[in-house]
Amino acid sequence: MGHENLRAGVMLGCIMVKTGTLAFLLAVSTAACAQLNGDVTAKIDAAATKILADTGVPSASVGVVKDGKIVYTRAYGMARLSPPKPAAPEMAYPIGSISKQFTATAVLLLQQDGKLKLDDPVGKYFPELTRANEVTIRNLLTMTSGYEDYAPQDYIIPAWLKEAQPINIIHEWAEKPLDFEPGTKWQYSNTNFVLAALIVEKVSGESFERFLRERVLGPAGLEGVVNTYTERQKLQVTGYVSYAMAPPREQPLEAAGWYFGDGDLAMPASALLKWDIGIMKQSLLSKASYAEFETAQKLKDGTDSGYGLGTDVHVRNGRRELEHGGEVGGFVAENVMYPDDGVAVVVLTNEVASSAAGKIASAITPLLFPASAGDGADTFAGPLQGIMTGLQDGQIDRTLFTVDCNAYFDKDALADFKSTLAPMGKVTDAVRLRTALRGGMTFGLYRVTFAGGTSVVVTVYRMPDGKIEQLLVVGKG
Repeated sequence: MGHENLRAGVMLGCIMVKTGTLAFLLAVSTAACAQLNGDVTAKIDAAATKILADTGVPSASVGVVKDGKIVYTRAYGMARLSPPKPAAPEMAYPIGSISKQFTATAVLLLQQDGKLKLDDPVGKYFPELTRANEVTIRNLLTMTSGYEDYAPQDYIIPAWLKEAQPINIIHEWAEKPLDFEPGTKWQYSNTNFVLAALIVEKVSGESFERFLRERVLGPAGLEGVVNTYTERQKLQVTGYVSYAMAPPREQPLEAAGWYFGDGDLAMPASALLKWDIGIMKQSLLSKASYAEFETAQKLKDGTDSGYGLGTDVHVRNGRRELEHGGEVGGFVAENVMYPDDGVAVVVLTNEVASSAAGKIASAITPLLFPASAGDGADTFAGPLQGIMTGLQDGQIDRTLFTVDCNAYFDKDALADFKSTLAPMGKVTDAVRLRTALRGGMTFGLYRVTFAGGTSVVVTVYRMPDGKIEQLLVVGKG
């Protein structure tokens, strides 16, 4: 789902505040905490507790690596609200698109085995797909293929509640015309990694899940990993959704088959931290493969895409950072790693389309280091003000929205939007904070302000014909 844009919203500092309060319980892994400075531990506890209270997100499982070792794992809040079940550090949370790192690793292992090459054309394995002889496996793993994203929304559309087959997803979405010439642009697309996982199956001669367990998860020593495609009954954590900052409602995961190589893993924070340590120590792949994994792809015009093989690649405050978020129905995860510094932060939460995971990670990261010294014209801000005014009355002009978005705005959603937005007063302004391309659509991150100074952050996807595919209120701004 559309986790990349939520991350962008977090970095811009949006804060979610929901009605109601929760009594947050704390589950502690004391052995880990003993290795972290007590003042830092207290600050992490305070930040995580406050952000959960502010956002209303039911729970977070938090972990820290420092000096290449796991030094902190704690769980906060409720894994399930009713009947109540406190979160615990050993519980597996779906990690969504962070799963893509594991798929990229599987492909790199096959390259090391001499069974494929990153620069093989997709047509060698699936010749029926659009321009398959021009799109390479490297294009898939670096998000430069041009194949349209089958799942850009940050909410559950009706199609995702019906069981699917990964190969059918590929035939539907990778047989469309490309969104751009291969290698010329970067655009996030889950379709790329479903196709990569199917290539792993075809080349290895075994199921993707089996290959992943035998060649990646097992050798990496990861415990408690759950495949949400085949083992979701093992999950102990319930996912939630909030409409316009109203109290959380239960949110089911997408039906089996919708995430395959692109977002199908769940694990405890400690397992993901162990994965990060493996990357830091380069313990599973060859040095050459890790170099491929961690190097941002250059576009054909020489522009740095900022994305390696299933991971964002940045330099932040002079430090090399590998980062990826993840989002599936009811869950958002964040994984930030500084491989040269032996530092990593993992935050796993159980509410979809929420900023809590990114905000907690952003609050923790500075504590682990010593202190260190607009886009083009927007034509949608005006119409957005009118739409938000309508939502204050529990109404929308359904001709402005796609079928999927109209399904999202059911009677419960409209009632919740009205209950939270109406008390804020007249809509006075809407300003776009960020824009990007995603899934053949235009993404916009907006701040909408009301009389009296209250503001909210809104994410919008618009189709090429102007129809609105997504409009979510994700927090107060």
